[in-house]
Amino acid sequence: MKTILWLSLAALLGQAAAKPIVVGSKLDPEAQILGQMIVLTLRNAGLEVTDRTNLGDTGVNRKAILAGEIDVYPEYTGNAVYLFPQAKISTTEAGNPGKIYGYARQLDLKNGVTWLRPANVNNTWVIAVPQALAAQNKLNSVADLARYLKGGGKFKIAGSPEFFNRPDTMPAFEKAYGFKLRPDQKLVLAGATPPQTQQAAANGTNGVNAAMAYGTDGTLAALKLVALKDPKGAQAVYQPAPIIRTAVLKANPQIAALLNKTFATLTQTTLQGLNAQVALEGRTAQDVARDYLKSKGLIK
Repeated sequence: MKTILWLSLAALLGQAAAKPIVVGSKLDPEAQILGQMIVLTLRNAGLEVTDRTNLGDTGVNRKAILAGEIDVYPEYTGNAVYLFPQAKISTTEAGNPGKIYGYARQLDLKNGVTWLRPANVNNTWVIAVPQALAAQNKLNSVADLARYLKGGGKFKIAGSPEFFNRPDTMPAFEKAYGFKLRPDQKLVLAGATPPQTQQAAANGTNGVNAAMAYGTDGTLAALKLVALKDPKGAQAVYQPAPIIRTAVLKANPQIAALLNKTFATLTQTTLQGLNAQVALEGRTAQDVARDYLKSKGLIK
């Protein structure tokens, strides 16, 4: 009986190893760049890969990996607050890089998903406003924004449905700083990425003067926008990490070392620069990722 079980397990692992590894990603430039880094790193190691990057938002990628439709994609440690609400991760814990990663890794093991090592980067959610608006109204932080709103200041922010609807994103800012946006103060853009929302804020589209943004966006300075500080720590630490189906990792154990090495090279400044190449210069995520990996000697 043991021999039969061993042979069955070996056959399953063999099937997993033989199948192409399907890589997904979210829609924003950084997610696409990280997704391409995974694709190119694995292909360089001789693994067969199916590229399904630019798949959709967090919910879409999450459902896909749990259903086995994709095998690996770049996720962010701070999303553990959203993905595992039953864990009731505190704000203090979510703001600690080691703790939030530990929660994410531990809680996802039962789902057959393994979190590899995160990059030393914090791509947290931020609210960005035009530099002129910030200067005129002394807006340096979200606390200043709350004061501005309570004083009747004109405000309309562009963002994605995910940004407005998830409890750990815009609602977390509102709860921490004691304000509540009206529906007419939100421009909800389906499938929006930070470059799109930031363009809306910079151009004043439909009265917009604020934008959903990420901490590593390379477009903020170029569009003359400023990210408001979050002194109360409403947002978790969001370090990017490859997450992979455990069965696929067991069948291809070399993947852990390959992707850990790639992500270990990333810094906040590096990602901002790479993001800008896609968002501002119009380069493809694949070209940007390939040039970066080659410059680091990670691929041929």
